[in-house]
Amino acid sequence: MPVSRDQRKNIFIIGMDEANLRTLEAVPDADDFRLHPLLSVKELQEDATTVDELLTRARAVLDAHEGSIDAIVGYWDFPTSTLVPLLSKEYGTTSTSLESVVKCEHKYWSRLEQQKVIDQHPRFGIVDLDSDDPQPPEGMSFPMWLKPALAYSSELAFGVSDMGEFRTAVAEIRGGIARVGKPFEAILDLLELPPEMAGVGGQVCLAEEAMTGIQVAVEGYAHQGEVTVYGVLDSINYPGSSSFLRHQYPSTLPAPVIQQLHQVSERTMRQIGMDNATFSIEFFYDPKTGDVSLLEINPRHSQSHAEMFHFVDGVPNHHRMFRLALGGDPALPPGGGRYKVAAKWYYRWFGEGRVHQVPTAEEIAAIERDIPGVHIDMVPAEGQKLSTVHGQDSYSYEVAHIFTGGDDEDDLRRKFDACVAALGLSFDETEPGGRGRNSS
Repeated sequence: MPVSRDQRKNIFIIGMDEANLRTLEAVPDADDFRLHPLLSVKELQEDATTVDELLTRARAVLDAHEGSIDAIVGYWDFPTSTLVPLLSKEYGTTSTSLESVVKCEHKYWSRLEQQKVIDQHPRFGIVDLDSDDPQPPEGMSFPMWLKPALAYSSELAFGVSDMGEFRTAVAEIRGGIARVGKPFEAILDLLELPPEMAGVGGQVCLAEEAMTGIQVAVEGYAHQGEVTVYGVLDSINYPGSSSFLRHQYPSTLPAPVIQQLHQVSERTMRQIGMDNATFSIEFFYDPKTGDVSLLEINPRHSQSHAEMFHFVDGVPNHHRMFRLALGGDPALPPGGGRYKVAAKWYYRWFGEGRVHQVPTAEEIAAIERDIPGVHIDMVPAEGQKLSTVHGQDSYSYEVAHIFTGGDDEDDLRRKFDACVAALGLSFDETEPGGRGRNSS
């Protein structure tokens, strides 16, 4: 029975956006919650705003609120991921610790923690960006990946196969690392760092030997000291590319592999010390050797998978985020979704250009009515130059996210192809060759 209006729980969502609102409001007992936006996505991801400024703006909203502040949550990467524990501590709401978040987000610190409890990770090391002649870390060989200690959506992450590509990637990272790395250092200053992190800072470049195989994502949560994995998803790339084509749930990997992913994830997150929060971990699985290797940990709720869980489980994974933040049990209610499998597709363009004939909201709604079990989120606006879209990877441009639910994988693909055809996007001013495809 729904609670009365004045008894509803007030949940403040950092970076609440229109694309997620539908699934946020589709959680069980949604009528028992009042959802409040706290900071905009533009403030968080595009404006040149310091963490202190964001905290000041958030405090102003929270202090002006008349009523209880029952939960503070977010589902974006830095700085949102760190604002949640900082504000939760100030306002007495439930969250994991700031240290546990930073141990995940700082890719070098994360590797140091991982190697204490697991062997399923690549060789790694630091590249000296200040050197006149930067070199790969000692003992490492090509191919490898270079990436900042903190980045998201694979921004400034480059696969390199020789010294020429290595030097080019170092120059790109050196030129762009401060945008996120500098504000990240303000967060590091709030923590008591271990000796192995002394002098490392937030503007550091990490090198990791390339991993091969099938990409897979693990979703889980920590609650009252216990770590639980609740979902495993396959991640399929465009052929010959490191860019995602789709995520698919549930995973098609063999049961013993999934069990190993559970075990490695649980061991790692216990070492990290996360509690009362959700997480997502990306892995590679090599079917030739049977080995799994941990790629990276995302210490936040994975909002981009919510529609898939809704299609298959009948409940968006936002449910677990809300329940944990309110101090409750994040287990799912009984029942299931309408479909056996689901996918999030990334409709990409591998060349620079401007996008045209972007459908209106009404036209997209018509496509969704005509093709049951789909949901479409456009990324660029009409006429927008693709390189101006925030948060793209180093090799392609996302133009739409297409969610599909179906009876099997063939059904998912048919619906995706039908959506792409119905969208009818066109591109002009495309530069010959566009972004090069990387075969890592």
